[in-house]
Amino acid sequence: MTSYVDTRQHGQHVLLTLNRPAKLNALSYGLIDELMGHLDALETDPAVRTVILTGQGERAFSAGADIAGFAPDIAISPEQAHREFLLRGQALTRRLETYPKPVIAAVNGLAFGGGCEVVEACSLAVAATHATFSKPEIRLGFPPTFGGTQRLPRHVGRKRAIEMILTGDAIDADTARRIGLINQVVPAAELLPACLALADRIARHAPRAVTAALRAVTRGINVTIDEGLAIEGMQFMIAAASADAREGTRAFLEKREPRLSGL
Repeated sequence: MTSYVDTRQHGQHVLLTLNRPAKLNALSYGLIDELMGHLDALETDPAVRTVILTGQGERAFSAGADIAGFAPDIAISPEQAHREFLLRGQALTRRLETYPKPVIAAVNGLAFGGGCEVVEACSLAVAATHATFSKPEIRLGFPPTFGGTQRLPRHVGRKRAIEMILTGDAIDADTARRIGLINQVVPAAELLPACLALADRIARHAPRAVTAALRAVTRGINVTIDEGLAIEGMQFMIAAASADAREGTRAFLEKREPRLSGL
């Protein structure tokens, strides 16, 4: 059976590689379903602190949705395409966005359409200098479908997002970093090391604190400030009940490094 997602362990971190290089790692139904399965399995593995997501080859992170795969559903009916194509893609990006462990996009080439939406949904993103980003769905006769009309404006601002969505024009990695779509730009040879170094910086801290911070940001960004503060307070209470929180405060007072247990 063909595997569309390769997995590799790097200490406390797992690298997931989209593996359809001949199709520029386009997001077929099979690839999306397999990737969701890996995310489900890694979520409950306490040995895994972060997930790094990249694409096979040097050309593409992902060229977006597999047009040949979803075209038959569009031909049948809008309802069929909505059910099989749009909802599947939105479920993936929402899963990435709300994942309890940091997901770092290692953008090794072009990230177009659904590929760009995956980057938007990840917790963090590092791109190679040659990476490019585009929202070309408008050329196919419809708007972005995997959450791009909602997340992109939240990342880069309304007017920049509308320009990208309505023109379909690509931007380079430096522009993507400048407008807030990604965090870092590095030479291609340094992409994985840079992502692993970022993951290590996160993994120094208590797992429950990391999850609580992720949930506070993700859940709070779309509500009023008062509701967001309540979410922040709830996540603080969850983290503060942990052994690592007690150890962390003790270590600070005793002027030493904390001995974290993950509990």
